[in-house]
Amino acid sequence: MASGQDVPEEYLTGYAGILADVRTTGRRPGPEALAARRALGARAAAAGYGLRGLVGAHLAATRTALDGHGSPDPVLAAAEQAVDAFAEGWERARQLVVRREEAARREYVDDLLLGRIDPGGPAGGASRFGPAPAPAYTVAVARGPQPCEDAGPAARRVGAALAGRFGEGAALLATKDGLLVCVAPGDRDEVPVHFARQACAALQDAGLVAVGRPRPGAGGIAASYEEARDALGLADRLGFEGPVLRAADLLVFPLLTRDRAALADLVLSVLGPLRAGRGGAGPLLETLTAYFDSGCVAAESARRLRLSVRALTYRLERIHRMTGHDPGDPVQRYTLQTAAIGARLLDWPARPLPPTPDAIPGG
Repeated sequence: MASGQDVPEEYLTGYAGILADVRTTGRRPGPEALAARRALGARAAAAGYGLRGLVGAHLAATRTALDGHGSPDPVLAAAEQAVDAFAEGWERARQLVVRREEAARREYVDDLLLGRIDPGGPAGGASRFGPAPAPAYTVAVARGPQPCEDAGPAARRVGAALAGRFGEGAALLATKDGLLVCVAPGDRDEVPVHFARQACAALQDAGLVAVGRPRPGAGGIAASYEEARDALGLADRLGFEGPVLRAADLLVFPLLTRDRAALADLVLSVLGPLRAGRGGAGPLLETLTAYFDSGCVAAESARRLRLSVRALTYRLERIHRMTGHDPGDPVQRYTLQTAAIGARLLDWPARPLPPTPDAIPGG
């Protein structure tokens, strides 16, 4: 926005004449004169001039008109009307400018996250909205208990924290589908780290943050954004608590889901026999999950399941007998753990698995 210290004379056009006329005739400005002031106010707003500087320029012109003359009352009354009309025109036009700017920013964010534009290119708009041009970009997303909004308290707090730490335009902060989104240069890991810290605080430690990998170019922004969103989905399916997840640490999970039919075949082949247990496969699968999530430490697994160590050991032995895979054997443990992860990714046994060539009946 242009500085109010250097307002062009064109925005004062006609103002001195209004003051001179009222000084001579005592009459206040007519409708045409006030309409002209509104039009000039609108032009000043569209050009980006601040209202404070514009009002200051008018008051300076008022002082000039009063110099050496008699009673200032009629002149000041005219000045008040004229400036008020000018400011009214400025505010009306400014509201339109703000709405257009918000719409342009929203369109820019959508295009950016879909990979339609390069922020470093001529149409990128980086100088207006951010992020700073860079060879690669990292996208982080934060999800709270309630959807985040552009003008919401979380967005305002995080935006102020990022600007205060790294300056305006260093990163782009926006919302998309209720998520708080940060697009930062890929070589500045401190930006998404600070975003994650501030987002967790703004969401009162009730949120979850996911960070995509640095990716080059416009398509890289879209890829990093999708990675971050996918990480949130994995957190839901696998029970990750965060508060911060990095896509680089979760690469094995997209690999497992790339061939869902093969993954379903593994789950049914390894864990299918557990359906014959009391209560179905669910309780024994929960036992396996707790055992692996605790680093295969029996005491910690039993605590998480609220069981005695003896009861946990009995369940593990049952799993061994029913599946033919020993959780205590390193090689067989890997097969069991991969199948258990696959079951969580596919939400089995709550949902039926996709068909496989050799699917077990009833899977």
